[in-house]
Order: sequence, then C-alpha cells, then structure tokens
Amino acid sequence: MSTANRPSREREAHTPAYDVADLTNCDREPIHVPGAVQPHGLLLGLDDAGTVVVASANCPAMVGASVEDVVGSALADVVGTPAARSILALNGSGDLREPIRLVLTPAGGVLAEGEADVVLHRAGERVVVEIEPRVDLASLPPVSYRSARGAVLRLTEAPDAEELTRQLAREVRDVTGFDRVMVYRFDADWNGEVVAEDKREDLNAFLGLHYPASDIPAQARRLYTVNWTRLIADVGYDPVPLHPFADPATGAPLDQSHSVLRSVSPLHIEYLSNMGVTASMSVSLIVDGRLWGLVACHHYAGPHRPSLDARSAAEFLGQSASALLADRLRNDVDQATSRAAAVVAGIIAGAADHPGEPHEALLQHPDLLDLFDASGAAVLVDGRLHTVGEVPDEVTLRRIGQELHTAGEIASSTDALGRRAPRLAQASPVACGALRVGGDPDRWLLVLRPEILRVVDWGGDPTNKALALAEGPDVRLSPRRSFDKWRQEVRGTSIPWEPWQLDAARRLDAGLSATAVRQVQNQVRIAESLQRSVVPETAPHFPGLELSGLYRPAQGGQLGGDWWDALALADGRVAVVVGDVSGHGVRSATAMSQVRMALRAYLIEGAPIAACLDKLDAVVTQLLDGHTATVLVAAIDLVDRTVEIASAGHLPPLLLTTTGGRVLEVASRPLLGVGVPGGESTVVELGEGDVVLLYTDGMVEERHIAIDRSIAGALARAEELPVHGGALEHWLEGLLAGVGSELPDDRTAVAFRLVG
Repeated sequence: MSTANRPSREREAHTPAYDVADLTNCDREPIHVPGAVQPHGLLLGLDDAGTVVVASANCPAMVGASVEDVVGSALADVVGTPAARSILALNGSGDLREPIRLVLTPAGGVLAEGEADVVLHRAGERVVVEIEPRVDLASLPPVSYRSARGAVLRLTEAPDAEELTRQLAREVRDVTGFDRVMVYRFDADWNGEVVAEDKREDLNAFLGLHYPASDIPAQARRLYTVNWTRLIADVGYDPVPLHPFADPATGAPLDQSHSVLRSVSPLHIEYLSNMGVTASMSVSLIVDGRLWGLVACHHYAGPHRPSLDARSAAEFLGQSASALLADRLRNDVDQATSRAAAVVAGIIAGAADHPGEPHEALLQHPDLLDLFDASGAAVLVDGRLHTVGEVPDEVTLRRIGQELHTAGEIASSTDALGRRAPRLAQASPVACGALRVGGDPDRWLLVLRPEILRVVDWGGDPTNKALALAEGPDVRLSPRRSFDKWRQEVRGTSIPWEPWQLDAARRLDAGLSATAVRQVQNQVRIAESLQRSVVPETAPHFPGLELSGLYRPAQGGQLGGDWWDALALADGRVAVVVGDVSGHGVRSATAMSQVRMALRAYLIEGAPIAACLDKLDAVVTQLLDGHTATVLVAAIDLVDRTVEIASAGHLPPLLLTTTGGRVLEVASRPLLGVGVPGGESTVVELGEGDVVLLYTDGMVEERHIAIDRSIAGALARAEELPVHGGALEHWLEGLLAGVGSELPDDRTAVAFRLVG
C-alpha cells in the first residue's frame, strides 16, 4: 500500500528532534540524517573492533535476530564468520568503493537464502555496512567490464554534448531497465530542463520540459555532489528506523550522506507519487566540481531494484559522461573563445593602425556587433556619446551606463535591464540586454541587445509553491500534483550573455591600451617559443625511412596543443607520434610539452605502444587537471615492413598506395584524460611506395560538416596531389595549403614511407 498521502508516523517516532517537513521548511530538512533506511536492505554501523553499534530495525526479516540482539554483537555473530572476515578485511584495506558479493550465514532471514551484495563506507568513526539480497532481473543484460567499456566507448564517440546526453540516457536505461531515463540539466538559477530522454514507447515525452528549482531543494543538490547515485526501489515503502537513533558515542544520528539505503524525504516520496512513479533512481552529473545535472530514472510498473552491479555501472557511466561533458563543453567554449580572441585581435590591430581616435576605429570595425551578437553600441569618451547601430536616446544610454557601473568590474551585463533597473523597464525594446565595458565611470563602451520573446514549457506551473504559501497557514503545504505542460511567455529579456563574451569584453578593454597590447604579444611569444622548443621544425633522419612533418598555427598565429614527434625505439623500430592537447596558448603549450615528454619516456622504456597510452592517460588524468588529449602512435618495423598503430581517441590515419587511398581502421581507446584504460593496437603491412599520413583535427575540420565527410574530403585531396615519385615535404605543403586556415585551430600533418 502506498504511503504517499499517509502521515509519516514512523519518522515521527524516531526523529523527535526534527519537525515534520512541508513546503515551508523543505529546504532545511536534514535529509542526510533521516535515521531510517529503505526496507530492501540491512544497515549495520560498526566500531573499529567490528562490533555492531547501530542497526536497522529490519534485522528479524534480514538475519533472523532482533535488532536489540544484533546491536552489541560482533559482526561474525550476525552475518557469519566467513562473510565477516571478508568485510573486515575490506575495511582494513581502505578500499570501500566497490560492492562485493558474499554468501552470508546468519541465524535466519532472507540474507540466509543466497548471495548478497555488500557495500561499505565510512561515516565519522563508524564503518557503515549495507547489505542487499542479490537481485537478478532476467530482462536486463549482465553487467561486465566489457559491456561497461563498450558503453563508455560509445559515449566517447558522441561528437557534442547534445548527442552525448542522448547516448547516456540510452546506456543507463539499457543497464538499469527503468521505464524512463532522462538527462536533466540545471541552469544558473537551478531550474532544470530535460535535455535527453529514453523511454517506453507508450509514455508521454518529457523532453524539453522545464522544472522549477524548488522541485530539488538546495540540501538535496548538495547531497548529489557527494553521493553520485540514489535509489528508491519502491515509492510505497515503509521507512525502517535505525536503532538506536542517536549513536551512543556521539549523541548524534548517523550521517547517511553516502548510504545507498538511505530513506528519503516524505515530501519527495509524495512528489514522485503525484507523478505516478513507483520506483526511481538518479545519477549525478558533475562538471568542474559543480552539479551540472542528473540522470533521472523513473519506473511506473511497480517496484524496481536494479542490482548493485547495475547501479555501479550506471554511476560509472555518469562519471565518465561528466568527464566527457566537461571536455565537450570546454571545447565549445574554447572554440568560441578562440574565435572571439581572433576578432578582438583584429579590432585592436585596426585601432592601432587607424589615423583617428581608438573609439572611432572601434565603432567602425565591421566585426564589433557580431562579436557580441549585439544590435547597437555606444562609446562615452570625454563626455560625448558616439553610437553605431540601433540604440535608444542619449539620456537612456547614459542611465544604462550608470546603472551597470560596478566599482572594480571591467565588464558587467544584464539580459533583463527592466528587472535590474525598473525605471528603465520601458526604456526601449532595442536595449533589453546590455553589456558595459570599462572600469571608469565616465569612459565606457556599451553594447546592446533587443528584446527576444521566449516561450518556456514547464512540467507544471512553476509558481505552485508561491501560490500555496499565499493561501495561508490553514492550507496543507505539499508537493504539487499537476505536471501537465504549462507554457509561459517570457518578455523583457534578451539573449543571455555568455561568459566568453564577457571575457572578450575584458580583453578588448585591456587590448586597447598600448601596455596590454605588449602583454598580449609577450604571451604569444612565450607560447610560440615553448611550442617550437618541443615540436621539430625538420624531421629527423632514419635509414630506410622517408619522414616529413609540418605544423601550422591557427588563424592570427594562435598556437594550440598540436605536436608531432619521431624517435628510435630499443627494438629497432621507429615511432612516429602525432597528438593534440585541448586548449590554446601558454597553458595548452605547457601541457602539450608534459604529455610529449611523458610519452617519449614510456616509449624509450620499451613498453608496448598501447600500454604507453594507458600510462599516459594516468598522467593526463592525475596531473593535467582540466586537459584532455588525443594521440596516435605508429611504430614502424623497417625489416618486416609493417607499422603497428595505437590510438587514444585520435583521428584515423590515411594510407596512400600506388592504386589509391583509404582510411585505416585502427583500434582506439578513449581520449586521454577520462581515466578509462583498455588500449589495443593494429598492425598494417606496408607495400612498396605506400605513404601513411597522420594528422590533427585542424587539417580536416570544416564548419557544419560531419567529421567522417571531412576525413573523406581530406583523403580525396591527398589522392589528387602527386605523392609517388616526389618528396613528401612538398606533398605535405600542398596538402596543408589553405586547409583550415579560417578555423581557430592549429594544424599538423606527418607522412612517412619506406625507402630502399
């Protein structure tokens, strides 16, 4: 029987220190110390001697003994000596992360009927042991290392964040068997949007719906950042209290932040019941240390309890997807930042060459408004206003400039000027969004955006909580019942400003001074010097091998993380390497240097080339925070006329023969920096005159064209140019001429063939 609308007498009985939660205090509900668990498992809190000091009250059903008898007993007396020995040994090793499978021998209860899953964690002075009877859902595929690795590889292949979240929803549903799996993304105000969904065909779609921040209170979001998964196997469960409620040693309830059995808020149970959900699970998505979103799993056909193995696999997928999301999102920002940096550099150069005042050159530059997606701009200098594009009257412009001025801030913005300054609400529809650049109150640049009407589809009325509170104290405050689509028109706002646009504004402000220009030039020189110190300008000579490599910076001389290398191995082979570290500038060039030197050391050490990439992944993951990299290693056997190739997320090499060309399909592990091992290699025989081409993405990228088509285009260009009978260097120069020159990424190409 559902407990959704029944007063929680169990909770009142064992949590006398806390008020019953309602919408007036749900954001303060101490959900990390509920003093209860869900009934499908047993919780035991141990002291360092292995004695049970806290236990869940379902001991009779689980182990055939009363909770009073269990508390104070040795663990071996509760679960049997062999199982206790395994549990205590695991605690002694300090490895409390992974579930283990054990056969328990208690006096009775369901845990005496077969295998059980056991998971441990520490909570203060206690080792918390949580035990669940094994569950085997015949409809779900078995969870294995191979299946998890395959799922992660499929995630890795997603070209962008949108496809990554779609694939993640599919993978989590496949491994857990829930009726609906959604990927839910938070905005800056903690409102959520369903950005991906995989579901039973008969269910209504939630994709694209928004949910207000009040649906997931702040303390719940905090728990999501410390505990990646949370399962409610049966929404209609009766909470099982812990005994004793307060730990005798501390006088405080057990901290269950990391508990897999933790009982959840009755408000959340009621919320799910109102949605018709009978079981749920969530997996956190954490990007750069911040809760980015959730994988939300719902079931409607009754209780549903995936095994701990399946839940661990789902957590692993969430962690892998979080790392990949960070990379995809950072790459999007890096590309936008790089494009903006090139435009800012052009504006600064134009101002330096302009015969008049810098502000004249600024407003006349054709890329100024496009840089900020703006419809108008104004500059205040020496008390006079100068404008371009669509702007409001002079009085309004000066008021906007004053309103957005913040001491110590070079760039400040708003996408809802009327909300920030009500006196400007009716100022002008061409100035709903404004970005102010400049720290001086009497000298600034203002770029403006017009109003854009937005339509937001909510999963229920987002004002529900506010309306309930307005009804007064006699109305029961409970989670909303309606989740029907509720459409809202949002007026008085512009397109939001992106962080990289504010960064571009700051760079523009700094770059318009001679000192800042010199600083930028010095930074470019430093990065260029570092790049050239590690990337060879000419290819080294190896008897029996013709080798050539070329590097080209991006548009505007922007240096990135490309590199190539060639060295002799101890077994007589020659290793040729090409790689790309994410990002641009000094930081990227420094990371590139570290990756290159580490790989050199592993190759010289003599490890298999695929194993070298696995070792290199640990370096990138542990030492180069925030970076990812792709690498391709080709080990050429000049005697056997073969090449062994290992790839870490890199683009496939091309093979040019005397009769044509093709893309070499080689085994590939995920890109470096996601912490997923499993490298393999591929061996290819080389014919007389065969040319192998390695390259970075700057050589094949084309705007709005799928990467497979871009690679096919590069192969076609390579086949058109004469390579047989001529020098590889000249062939490479022709191949790189003009390719990718308009893109904000550097380009590297390396070619080799056997001679003699």
